[in-house]
Amino acid sequence: MHDIKNKIDKTASVAVLCGGMSSEAEVSMRSGKGCYDALQRLGYKNAQLVKVDKNIAQVLKDGNYDYAYNALHGKYGEDGCIQGVLEILGIPYTGCGVMASSVCMNKEFTKRILSMHKDIPLIKSVFVRKGEDLKQKTKDLRYPLITKPVSEGSSFGMTKVNTPDELENAYVEAVKYNDDVLIEEYLTGICATVGVLEDDGKPFATEILELRPKNEWYDYEAKYTKGMTEFILPAQISDELTKRVKEIAVKAFEAAGCSGVSRVDFLIVNNIPYVLEINTSPGMTVTSDLPAQAEAMNISYDELVLLILNSAGLNK
Repeated sequence: MHDIKNKIDKTASVAVLCGGMSSEAEVSMRSGKGCYDALQRLGYKNAQLVKVDKNIAQVLKDGNYDYAYNALHGKYGEDGCIQGVLEILGIPYTGCGVMASSVCMNKEFTKRILSMHKDIPLIKSVFVRKGEDLKQKTKDLRYPLITKPVSEGSSFGMTKVNTPDELENAYVEAVKYNDDVLIEEYLTGICATVGVLEDDGKPFATEILELRPKNEWYDYEAKYTKGMTEFILPAQISDELTKRVKEIAVKAFEAAGCSGVSRVDFLIVNNIPYVLEINTSPGMTVTSDLPAQAEAMNISYDELVLLILNSAGLNK
C-alpha cells in the first residue's frame, strides 16, 4: 500500500461522532474513542469527541466544525439520518452519503438493488411485513431458516428456526426491533467479511477475514467478546475464490452507491460467495473486523482512520 497522504488540513476541527441513540451506542463509543485517539496521534489536535443525542444539530452548529468523522453505528447513525443533518448544516462527513446509508441499513432494499446484478449471489429469502401471513410467505423456503430484523445491526433480534413450529416466536423476537422481518434460508458455510475502502476515489477490497465463531453463528456475543471468534486472516480459501469475493465486494459497494468505507459480509457455500449485507459504518474497536483486515494489507489503524477521514465530502 502506498503512503496515505493527508488530504485534510491538520488544523481543521473534526467532530468525531459517536454514541448515538441506537442499540449499538456502547460499541460506537468505543469506535469513536479509537478514531479520536488516532486523529490526535496523526496531528489533528482540533479533533473532538462528540457524543450524539437528539440535540446534535445544535451541538454541531455551535461547534462550527469543519468536518465530521462518523463513528456512529445503527439507527440514526448509519441509516441516512445523521448524514441528512450534516448535509443540511453543510459539514463534509466521512463514509457513505444519505442514499447509500439508508439503502444499506435496510436489508430488504439492499437485496433488491443487489438482485439486479446477476453476478452478485444472494441467499433465497422473503420479507414479512406486519400483518402478513407468516406460513404463506415462507412456504417456498427450506428449513432451517434464520429471522432478522430488516434494519438492525450487531445481530440483534436474530433467531435460527429449525421447524415451522418455532417460526412465530422467532418472528415475535425480530419485530421487537423492526416491523419488517427478513426470513432467509439458513445455510452453513464459511463466514467471511471484506472491507471496501477508497483511495483517491477508487474503491479497493481489503484482505478477506474468515470468521470462525465459537457460537453457532456470528452473533452479538461472538462479535464483541474477545476470544469468542477465531479470526483467520487472510481467509483459507483458494486464490481464485479470493479474487472473486473481492470483485463481488467492490461490485456490491458500487451497486449500492457506497463511498469512503463499507464492509461486505459473505457466507461462502460450496464456493459460492453469497452477499449477506453491506455495513456502511463498520466497527473501529480493537476487536472489530475492518482494522484487522486493513492491518493484513499493511495499513495501520491510524492509516485506516486517515484513509476514512480523506473520504469526507466525497459522498455526494
